[in-house]
Amino acid sequence: MSFIAIISLLFCIIALLSLAALHFLSPEFHPGWRMISEYAMGKYKKVLTVFFVLWGSGTVLSAILLWTISPTIAAKIGTILIFVSGIGAIMGGLFDLKHPLHGLSFMLGVPTQLIGSLLVAYPLVGLPVWADYRQPILLVTHLNWISCVLMGGSMALLFSGFKKAGYQIGKDAPAPEKLPEGVIGVSGYANRFLVLCYIAWVMIIDYVYLISV
Repeated sequence: MSFIAIISLLFCIIALLSLAALHFLSPEFHPGWRMISEYAMGKYKKVLTVFFVLWGSGTVLSAILLWTISPTIAAKIGTILIFVSGIGAIMGGLFDLKHPLHGLSFMLGVPTQLIGSLLVAYPLVGLPVWADYRQPILLVTHLNWISCVLMGGSMALLFSGFKKAGYQIGKDAPAPEKLPEGVIGVSGYANRFLVLCYIAWVMIIDYVYLISV
């Protein structure tokens, strides 16, 4: 199982490096208000696919680890949700922004880790081996739902601004080349913060597992 934790960590690290690279490879997508999925519309769609697939694969592997040590039924349910979240992330890489299944990818990938991490974390830090890492585990666990709330609020703010500025809103509506004057665009930052929190949670679980075995 230690090998699985190492592979999961490596997948997450490479995923983060891929995401960082996209900011330099496709600077036309401003990180302040353009979502990560929008990189699929640029010249480096394959790099985005690598990011999503490795992020999802790392999450799936971490869920396999958690299943072997989850001490309660609630934690087992949470582990299943984490596994589903990983599948959703993989789907996000296979089905781009304009694919009909992209929305399903989001629904499978985002809410499930938010709920699953809460169900897993508290029983896990109750174990003697994991108790010493209670604070970092719970911190990142709560950052998961906080980041989700921030992203939802920032997207609502962005869409409201677009509507007031007279821009169409929808999957098939073309994105403006630049942020209209008066529109507050921080949803891209919130999107990236959520992804960082989700991946950080997986990496912390992998790390603590490795040093506890």
